Amino acid sequence: MDLLSQSGYSIVVGHFNHQLRPEAAEDAQRVEAVTARFGIPFRVGTADVRGHAESSGISIEDAARRLRYRYLFALAHECKAQAVAVGHTADDQVETVLMHILRGSGLNGLQGMAWRVVLKEFDSHIPLVRPMLDTWRWEIAAYCASHDLEPAYDLSNESLEFTRNRIRHLLIPVLEEYNPNFRETLLRLSKTVQADYGILREVVEKSWRDCVLAVTRELVTFDADRLLGQARGMKRNLIRLAILELSPQTDVKFSTLERACQYLEDSTQRSPQDLQNGLFLFLEASRAYVGRSRTSLPVDFWPQLAEMDSIPLPVPGAFDLGSGWTITTELLPIEEVVREHVEQEENGFQAWLDADTLSEELGLRTRRDGDSFRPMGFEGHSQKLSDFMVNEKLPFRARDRWPLLCDGSDIVWIAGYRLAHPFRLTESTQEVIHVSLFRQRSEGKSFVEGGDRT
Repeated sequence: MDLLSQSGYSIVVGHFNHQLRPEAAEDAQRVEAVTARFGIPFRVGTADVRGHAESSGISIEDAARRLRYRYLFALAHECKAQAVAVGHTADDQVETVLMHILRGSGLNGLQGMAWRVVLKEFDSHIPLVRPMLDTWRWEIAAYCASHDLEPAYDLSNESLEFTRNRIRHLLIPVLEEYNPNFRETLLRLSKTVQADYGILREVVEKSWRDCVLAVTRELVTFDADRLLGQARGMKRNLIRLAILELSPQTDVKFSTLERACQYLEDSTQRSPQDLQNGLFLFLEASRAYVGRSRTSLPVDFWPQLAEMDSIPLPVPGAFDLGSGWTITTELLPIEEVVREHVEQEENGFQAWLDADTLSEELGLRTRRDGDSFRPMGFEGHSQKLSDFMVNEKLPFRARDRWPLLCDGSDIVWIAGYRLAHPFRLTESTQEVIHVSLFRQRSEGKSFVEGGDRT
């Protein structure tokens, strides 16, 4: 407070009473008296931290941090503040890194706390800053003594009930017996990792942009092929980022990330995999999801019919399926169709039909009980539609409204997958109906989904 005030910053002091000690109210009064002497605005908030910890199933330390920051950022937002500044010291950094090591943290934990960070859980714009993160506690005490400042001492700092206090009072003194400069060494480690992690973060962010298709409040959607193509270390980082995107304050465990990687790499695992904090991982066709609720899994990646009844599809013509999906038809003389191109075409989102094989008007409909058809490549043999969808791994929740191109009751084409054998082009074909299914990108450019069936 004194340093910021001396530097000319306009500040408001926010004090949070955790209600954990009998003298907590007196501490608030003491801080108020100090701010009055400096002529600095003072605000105080309070909450039942212990009760919140019990009801939420989290530690008291965790509950205290969440409620404290919730109050401070609400105050900062109200005051239109540039930042929330807190007094973490170099000693706090050492304790934090050591705590992360004991929990089995990766590189992210070894870098400790950041000088500046945006905590999206509390505010997406106002940052948290730690201007004293490189200053030792003894230096602060010396400054206070030389500037006639009397900081209050929180007696709970002596309590061995809290993990951080046990690290501070019990573990660090033992480690200093092995290395008297242990604190300085660990602080240097955190700075080194921060610099190295900056390089890693750039690589991870590039892979994130390459692999992630969509992010909402409930769901992170990956391109499964690209995610599975990453090295295991990168997979861990991407899943970790997805978890933090949905639950920013989660202490992501290494075991969680390993379990996620094993799930992704095991082709027999297709039930959703539980992660942490109610989040799940689900691999489906060419999409992988990290989400909060399985009901939030999207269907707009795929063409879906809103109507269950048959819809006429004129030739030539077009029909808007919704969610950016459009199906078009055109009639072409055989002279304009290169047979070799049609025969080699592997894009399931386009089909070439022999117009003479169609007996009725083309239409779109959804599947019905007992549906079957004769897929190309099956030498005219019939297959149940339900079996075909299972074999092609068409996502279950998208099957009921998947568009089927039909000639009367006969299935002509399963959009995006397979043409029926009777409607293929032959040597005697004279006229061709070309059908194309595509989706419009949000910026207005169209694209054909090609082999990507989700």
